Amino acid sequence: MNAKWLIFEHHLALQDGKSIYHPSAINVFNIINKTAKQVFECNAPQEDLPNIRFSRIGSSLCILLRSNDEGDIIFQLLANRKNELVCIDIVEGVIIDQAILDDTWFYISENKEQIQNIITAADINKNGKISTKQYLKLLEQKIIQDVNAIDNQVKISSPSEYNLKATNVPHTLKATLFPYQETGFSWISNMLEEMGGCILGDEMGLGKTMQVIAEMLSLKSHNCTPILVVAPISLLMNWQRECSKFAPSLKTIIHHGYNRISNYKHFYEYDIVITSYTTVTNDIHMLNMVRWALVALDEAQNIKNPSSIRTKVVKTINRDRSIAISGTPFENHVSDIWSLLDFVQPGLLGTLGAFSSAISDDIEGGIKIEPILSPLMIRRLVADVAKDLPDKVISTQPLQMSETECAQYNDYVENLKGTYDIESVNLGMLQQLRIYCTHPFASEDKIQGDPFDYSIKYQRFCEIVEEIVSREEKIIVFTSYKKMFEIFKNDIPNRFGIQLWCINGETAVDERQNIVDRFNNMTGSAILILNPKAAGTGLNITGANHVIHYNLEWNPSLEDQSSARAYRRGQKKTVFIYRLYYIDTVEQIVNERIERKREIASSAVVGTNGANQDRADIIKALELIPSIKNKES
Repeated sequence: MNAKWLIFEHHLALQDGKSIYHPSAINVFNIINKTAKQVFECNAPQEDLPNIRFSRIGSSLCILLRSNDEGDIIFQLLANRKNELVCIDIVEGVIIDQAILDDTWFYISENKEQIQNIITAADINKNGKISTKQYLKLLEQKIIQDVNAIDNQVKISSPSEYNLKATNVPHTLKATLFPYQETGFSWISNMLEEMGGCILGDEMGLGKTMQVIAEMLSLKSHNCTPILVVAPISLLMNWQRECSKFAPSLKTIIHHGYNRISNYKHFYEYDIVITSYTTVTNDIHMLNMVRWALVALDEAQNIKNPSSIRTKVVKTINRDRSIAISGTPFENHVSDIWSLLDFVQPGLLGTLGAFSSAISDDIEGGIKIEPILSPLMIRRLVADVAKDLPDKVISTQPLQMSETECAQYNDYVENLKGTYDIESVNLGMLQQLRIYCTHPFASEDKIQGDPFDYSIKYQRFCEIVEEIVSREEKIIVFTSYKKMFEIFKNDIPNRFGIQLWCINGETAVDERQNIVDRFNNMTGSAILILNPKAAGTGLNITGANHVIHYNLEWNPSLEDQSSARAYRRGQKKTVFIYRLYYIDTVEQIVNERIERKREIASSAVVGTNGANQDRADIIKALELIPSIKNKES
């Protein structure tokens, strides 16, 4: 029995019983012209389909990418035929290079091989809905390889436009997420499942850590551990504290310092291993003996330089999933984008050389790469979610001293222990320890070197300031010590290129309001350093919506009064308050005392004249020994 010709979808096909065959254009021509041995036993197509006219003029292919009403991405292979777009069929990944428009058959005369290579590379087998991964592979061909035959009409401008699979927040999370955080968690879960990597680029203060912790709990519920968190040294303790507070079911350890884990098998005893960029560089061979379920890079702009050793090493970590976390994901160059995307989607953008050739390092280049970036990054600004936020967001950030700081601090403690009388102790005796905790330079006669290199706390301070400055917002900083004023004045204006003012006990009273007025009224970022006792009350500084308590005060009411310089009537933005302190030092005792006093709703601290509570706090402060060690929870 001869096979019969029929129109199958948009092309000519042969049916032999239950089997359908899809001949190429050259097969059709050969059968029509009887110019070669026939593959099929059949009549000429004109005999079975007498109304079809066969054209000898071919057409070229193009790819259309668009979104449907449900938010899905739709792939269509088309041919331009007399200014009309005709769907070209793909069967099991193979382009059918012939089609029918109305009653006219035609063939594909150009670029079939190029388009076939493109859809094969993207693993596309048919027209219709495609995954984000397939979509991005097509965009890479269009943008990096400069393929003109791809028309991208997909628009993804907000998280609500993503077609997210419903994801329940883990019941083991001991917190209630804001609506935008729930969206962020669902988006992260979907992206890690489908794509294996993404960027969380929310502005500072919007709870990026909380969203990632929720995803970590979700992964643990599916037995996907261990997870590696890589962060600046200044944030290691904060990650552990946040996990302990909001996800106590996660067993965590800080892998950092001289006595860190030395046998990779011990990593499997923990759900979350928290480490620093420096430690990753030193321990990469041991770390790569583990297949990490997820690697989360906090402050991921640390790998923005593609040529740095740190960046290259981090990208070699053995992992199933990747997430880059940064409130300032791209700061200076378009190559920053390549570096972060190359971590979360290795190889997607090709080599840096190919990327740099295709994408200029300017606004135009940023616009060109945006279609690839948008599907891979979720970024919400404070202004976008202000309705969900409280008027005041407090972020208490525990820090761990460096090894050098620990040694010097312990020397001060030992000297102090030999000078005090247990019967006549007072809080003032701890002043030298508190001064040292602000910065080692503050305890020295001369300030030498870059203060960033000598203090973990100052590093964290600079990280916070850098992100606020990128938003062109203003900052109030409270510190009690004259030497810290000098350090700030000598470093901050040069480091960040912003205006700095100071108000302390040496500032004339009639000049203070003038300084505040200039600070409030200027455009762009600026920083105002205040002594809480000299400027913690009376001043209205609503031009700033960021408050940094660089050193904590014994008296919680003094801290609250200081915060109220920005958090008061007339403030139109959410106020973000950052509280920095070192663990295992006198600053931990100060923080515990403040929390204790707040719990009993007391507005004043018992005096500093040797009362029982003072004595207990002082003795405890002198017993704390800061050190770099594996910290578990």
